[in-house]
Formats: sequence, structure tokens, C-alpha cells
Amino acid sequence: MPQYFPPNSNAFAKWSIYGGMVFFIVLITVLAIFARVSNNKVGVAIEQPVAFAHNLHAGQLGISCAYCHASVETSAVAGVPPTETCMACHSQIRVGTEQLAAVQKSWDTNIPIEWNKVTDLADFVYFNHAIHVNKGVGCAECHGRVDQMEVVFKAEPLTMGWCLECHRAPEKFLRPREEVFNMAYEKPANQLELGQNLVEEYHINLDKLISCSVCHR
Repeated sequence: MPQYFPPNSNAFAKWSIYGGMVFFIVLITVLAIFARVSNNKVGVAIEQPVAFAHNLHAGQLGISCAYCHASVETSAVAGVPPTETCMACHSQIRVGTEQLAAVQKSWDTNIPIEWNKVTDLADFVYFNHAIHVNKGVGCAECHGRVDQMEVVFKAEPLTMGWCLECHRAPEKFLRPREEVFNMAYEKPANQLELGQNLVEEYHINLDKLISCSVCHR
């Protein structure tokens, strides 16, 4: 029977299979890294339909996060302010200015302002604002110094690894509840001692924190 393939065909076929497997693994790894990096957009300012300056409102004027994000202490979502919240002040202040035209239009037409998301977690991640706020996690831990931002941007990567840094050692990050909305809060020298006391005081279950089902439901 004639030989149709050269003697080294078997070796070539074997190494082609091995090479294809390596290429496939590398390709999947590269795509996963690219997806994570391209979607993170840390530090990228997100323009909004209204030029709301957080550094003015939360910084200079000292308006609490909870005034605009009213459901942050009671709900999984922090909530975006309805137009009524804006008009509580701006029906009297800077009325008719160009910067507030979109707010006035929303008020007149009863059509909500469509704010653009700055932090958009994946659908398979469950995050509850209320539980974090009530357990002593400050807003700035995840959102950065919003009181210093003119246009808000994503301050932290919010990847699984980043979240686990806190879930594995919450005592490094916790603060008293009354300081949660204090953007200028600085961790004291005895943070570990304070944090450990707060873990006990706020009844934080350390074993549950690292359970997959806490964030993936």
C-alpha cells in the first residue's frame, strides 16, 4: 500500500494539536483580560445631561450624599435624585440659568432626567448599598473623594479581587456609622483595633462575608 504522508506527519499532527490548545488558552486569557480592562474605565469622567458639580454641592456646600441618594441607607440601590430634589433648591436659586435648563425642562414636562451610570456592575453581581452603609463602610471607600470631583468618575476597579480585600479583612476599612458620609474622614492610627471592635458591635459575620452566595445569587 503506497504511503501518502511523509514519516514526520504524525509528529506534525501531534504538535499541531498541542499548539492549537495553547493558542486557544492564550486567546481566552487575553480576551478575559481585555474585557476586564476595557470595561473598567477607572478615572474616566462620565458626562451627564446636567453639569452637576459634586465638588460644589458635596464639597463646598457640604450637602450629604444621602440628601440626593435618599435610599442609600434602606435599599440595595442608592437611587438617583428625582427632579423634585433638585428643585427644592433651584426653584429659588439660579432660576432660569442655562446650566439648569435640563432640570427646568424635566420639571415642566414631568419627564425624569436620564442620568448616565458611572458605576455599572455586571448582572451576575449583587451589591446592597444599605448593608454596607449600615455596617460602617464609607461612601469614599468605593466611590473615592466625590466631594472633590467636578465630573464624577469611577474611582476604584470594583473587581472581585478588589472587593475581597475588604470582605477578607473588614477591620481595615470600617468606620463608625456616623462617619459613613464624611468624605474627609481619615482612618485613625488604631484602625485595626477600632475595626475589630466595629466588627463585633455591628454583628458582622466574617465567615459569611467570603461566601460566594453573598455577591452571586
